[in-house]
Amino acid sequence: MLEEFFHPRSVAVIGASTSPDKLGYAVLDNLVEGGYVNVGKVFPINPKADRILGQKAYPSVLEVPDEIDLAVIVIPYPHVPPVLEECGRKGIPAVVVISAGFREAGMEGLERELELVEIAKQYKIRLIGPNCLGIIDTFTPVNASFSAGTPPQGPMAFMSQSGALGTAILDWAQAGRLGLAKFVSLGNKADVSEIDLLEAWVDDPDTSVILMYSEGLPNGQEFIKVAREVTKVKPVVAIKSGVTKSGSRAVSSHTGSLAGSEQAYQAAFHQAGVLRASDMAGMFDMALALGYQPLLRDDHIAIVTNAGGPGILATDALERSGMSLARLEVHTIQELEQYLPDAASAANPVDVLGDAKADRYRFALEVVSRDPNVDGIMVVLTPQAMTEIEETARAIGEISLEIDKPVLACFMGEAKVEAGIHILRGYNVPNYSFPERASLAFRAMSKYRAIQERQDPVFEKFTADNQAIQRVIDGAKEDGRFAIGDAEAWDILRAYDIAIPQSKLAKTSQEAVDIAGEIGYPVVLKIASPDILHKTDVGGVKVGLETADQVKDAFDLMIFRTERYLPEAEIWGCQVQEMAPPGGMEILIGMNRDPQFGPLVTFGLGGIYVEALKDVTFRIAPFTRHDAEDMLKEIRSKALLEGVRGNPPIDKEAIIDTLLRIGQLVEDFPEIAELDINPLIVYPKGQGAIAIDMRLVLESEK
Repeated sequence: MLEEFFHPRSVAVIGASTSPDKLGYAVLDNLVEGGYVNVGKVFPINPKADRILGQKAYPSVLEVPDEIDLAVIVIPYPHVPPVLEECGRKGIPAVVVISAGFREAGMEGLERELELVEIAKQYKIRLIGPNCLGIIDTFTPVNASFSAGTPPQGPMAFMSQSGALGTAILDWAQAGRLGLAKFVSLGNKADVSEIDLLEAWVDDPDTSVILMYSEGLPNGQEFIKVAREVTKVKPVVAIKSGVTKSGSRAVSSHTGSLAGSEQAYQAAFHQAGVLRASDMAGMFDMALALGYQPLLRDDHIAIVTNAGGPGILATDALERSGMSLARLEVHTIQELEQYLPDAASAANPVDVLGDAKADRYRFALEVVSRDPNVDGIMVVLTPQAMTEIEETARAIGEISLEIDKPVLACFMGEAKVEAGIHILRGYNVPNYSFPERASLAFRAMSKYRAIQERQDPVFEKFTADNQAIQRVIDGAKEDGRFAIGDAEAWDILRAYDIAIPQSKLAKTSQEAVDIAGEIGYPVVLKIASPDILHKTDVGGVKVGLETADQVKDAFDLMIFRTERYLPEAEIWGCQVQEMAPPGGMEILIGMNRDPQFGPLVTFGLGGIYVEALKDVTFRIAPFTRHDAEDMLKEIRSKALLEGVRGNPPIDKEAIIDTLLRIGQLVEDFPEIAELDINPLIVYPKGQGAIAIDMRLVLESEK
């Protein structure tokens, strides 16, 4: 898949220039100087030149006598569509459009881009760009970009929606900080997207780690599906920009106000097994460890340091990141004590003291690496008077090659440790300037091990009365309404076998009294109106009514107030509802439909935990029972679910079951835009849950 982009037999540069100031010259120069001319043919396309950079030029791809696998277009945007059509007529299967002036330039540019897409479809051309930096494969080698040189070979494949960011990454790589197998600047993603590259790189023998910088994933559900398969084979590390709420549309539910692009991407990456970096430094910290070192078997880390303070910092950093210090075997400690000075520490962290030379570091590392309780090693070094920085770096590198455990270095400082860091790179031992960064790299390795151990997802399917739900939705639409309150929502919950209290609509106060008698006191009275979703805001809820007179008075007052203060509202009467038994905990379950990923289901504790703390977590439907279980573990107030101060643990299985049923509901009915069950009252373990109130908003017709 996409083979012609990365292993072309021939490349045409359309817009190749004789002027070093032009992009067309830079692209051709990279192909020539990068060594591609030694493995393939290069055809400069320029009607005004005979030869460019030693290569015979042609006026058009149609006049090239050979077949062409890849074309790179670097000409002004008005000429791109007809030239792309020439590529199609020539039978060129892969095209990179570096030229700008398309979607990013406004509506006219978007129309030009759509024209490119139609031409590409007509001729079955795969297209990268437009408005991009180009592509690189260091193993072919082919550098079909206008980057400033070619990066060194390495195990990373990097895709970026930002060309400018890509130039910075390539420069960082050329400084020796990172080796790249492949680089793709996606630009406007008119055709080839992150999904296509994931599918292409999963089987690439030169790529060990896939890195991606994205500004948007329009086909979110497909991304999750593909990435979930890819991450079983190779780690994918992503950074996503533009996740603030500034672009969010207006919402009316609790879930809608809590959810946003940030939460959707967090859930998507988690479910897909993608490791998410918060910044570029974090991305490459993870990539270095995953790309150059063996994976962790477990989370027990040993620290070897020549300074007590940094050793303590490293210990704190590891524990904060969720890792743990390895408990060294007695024989390991005894062996260390026999060799190390009396003042040294043979326990973990192993402090070899400030006067330690390379031989002492080497001995400590050899002994610690043999301990069966040690899964990984962090080597901390500070430049002191006696420190043999370069020799110690060689010792670390040599030992790392002899063992099947990850070794991460933390040479703290800059000027004096620079030569040692350079030596570490030669042994593919990542170095981190501070213990916190090394700890997060270990954490990424631990997370990826867990991702690889995941079982294939199993999506449960519940029996539901979808016809009953469709009748409710159709009825609301026929009335021109897009909001459904609990007077109608009970039918939806009942159709999905979610427990609800006894409830019935009363149109008069006497009907309310009669219904209350049937249900049994005490009861709850709620205003029933399709125009009022938030009933408490208008005094539309009265709980704990214990007599017929209280019910009658509450009904009359509720109707009077509503008619007076909301005269435009349609009033159906009042819902008379069974009081939920005491002893339960309030839970929020909701959904907001994300434009990229679809139904984003929310879970959190109700009451102040939602209103003030926003203590919620998210998953994108469909999700598994395991995902639902994890949701309960992710909120900050999870301890309350287990019971505190004599309270029994609540029925977590009832919550999980409700989450899964709501996940299926919002998948089955894509017209549902927002949904809240608030609260779901959950009782002690084994006693189930009951939905007390539900609000639902439908997508407005486009």
